[in-house]
Amino acid sequence: MGILSGNPKDEPMHYGEIFSVWQASMVAKGAVSCYQAFLNHAGDKDLKKLLDAQIDQAKLEIKECDKLLTDNGIATTPQLPDRPSVKLEDIPVGARFTDPEIAAKISADTALGLVACSQVMGQSIREDIGALFAKYHVTKTALGFKILQLSKEKGWLLPPPLQIKRPEGV
Repeated sequence: MGILSGNPKDEPMHYGEIFSVWQASMVAKGAVSCYQAFLNHAGDKDLKKLLDAQIDQAKLEIKECDKLLTDNGIATTPQLPDRPSVKLEDIPVGARFTDPEIAAKISADTALGLVACSQVMGQSIREDIGALFAKYHVTKTALGFKILQLSKEKGWLLPPPLQIKRPEGV
C-alpha cells in the first residue's frame, strides 16, 4: 500500500491542491460580499434571484473548502462581514450599478469560475478534490446558462460582432 492508495481523504494534499482550495475559498468569500452589494443595487427581481443563487453557491463552496482545509491542518482566509441591506432608492443614481452591468459581471465571474474548476480538476490527484470541483463546475455551468438566458431575455447581452453574411464555399 502506497501513500496515495486507499481512502482519498486520508491522502495528503499536494501544494497545488492546497493553494487551489484555499484560493477557491477566498474567491467565494469575496463573491458573497460583492454579490450582497449587488443585491442592493439590482432592481430586476429575476436578477435578484440569480444573485441569491450565486450567493448560496458561494457559501456552500466556502463551507466545503474551509472544511477540507481545516481537516488537513491548513488555515483558512478570514470571513468577510455580511453587507447590510440598503434600499435601491437610497443609492444615488450615479453611484448605482445597473442591472446589465451586474449581469455582465456575474456572467464573467461564472465563466472564470468554470476555468478555475477545470484547472483544479486537472491538477488534483485526490479523487475527492477533483470530484468536489467537478460538482462546482456543473453548478456554475447551470448558473451560467441562467444568466445568459436572462441577459438575452432582458436585452442586456452585448454580443461581439456577428457574422451575418457568410462567405460562399469555393
